[in-house]
Amino acid sequence: MTICTTPVAVLCALLLAGCAHPPSAVRANAQLSPDTGTTYDLARLPAPKGRVSVAVYGFRDQTGQYKASPDSSFSTAVTQGAASMLLNAMRKSGWFRPVERENLQDLLTERKIARALELPKEQHPDAPQMPQLVPAAVLVEGGIIAYESNVRTGGVAAGFLGISLATQYRVDQVTISLRSVDVRSGEVLNAVSTTKTMYSYEIHPSLFKFVNIKDLAQFEAGTTRNEPAQLCVREALEAAVIHLVVQGLVDRHWQLRDEKDWSSPVLNAYLAEAALHAPDRSVAAND
Repeated sequence: MTICTTPVAVLCALLLAGCAHPPSAVRANAQLSPDTGTTYDLARLPAPKGRVSVAVYGFRDQTGQYKASPDSSFSTAVTQGAASMLLNAMRKSGWFRPVERENLQDLLTERKIARALELPKEQHPDAPQMPQLVPAAVLVEGGIIAYESNVRTGGVAAGFLGISLATQYRVDQVTISLRSVDVRSGEVLNAVSTTKTMYSYEIHPSLFKFVNIKDLAQFEAGTTRNEPAQLCVREALEAAVIHLVVQGLVDRHWQLRDEKDWSSPVLNAYLAEAALHAPDRSVAAND
């Protein structure tokens, strides 16, 4: 038996030996969810004259979409925790004061237990009493209304003398609808719809070459990247919250603490986007 000692064979053997072991960073500790550019926009919104108490009873997945086979026939394509993401986005904006409504029965049960354990007021008049629940002035409704997979697909490949490189990509889209409702009158104050595009790609290089008459060198590798669907839903929700704030300012449903903040870069960027998609609707601050 002869052993091939050509430089290409040695290089391939080293590469295969390295791939046989897991990477050093195969395990990562838990950490906070990464922020997006929209998250930073939320934090940089100008301060309101007063925060608005809002209630969210649910934010459902209305797409009816399930993951494509062979992943699972019963797993949904988008997250079912969008209501929690929405409440977090509204709290981070600094414009809203969310109140618990999705699990209201649990809250009421705990309040009943607390009242049952309170000391009689006649015996202890200075004992603190259970405060009343905060009512909501605005009700926020909506849902994930669309999830379109394979909106656009494509790729390119090239090869020469046994060396080739192939790439593929896929584009999906998720759409969020959000509306604010006046609790007193039931009037829909504002409604927005945002769309987030999700990109997935694959890179696949390969080598197939005879280094001499009898020795064949073959090497294949590949990497893929898919944008997490839940982060895309979160980014679309955060953008919808910002647009809801901007529309409410334009329609005078709420006000800025300082009128000079109309010159805020974040506010003007979203005003310009709203004007671009609704040219017949005035979005100027002085209209």
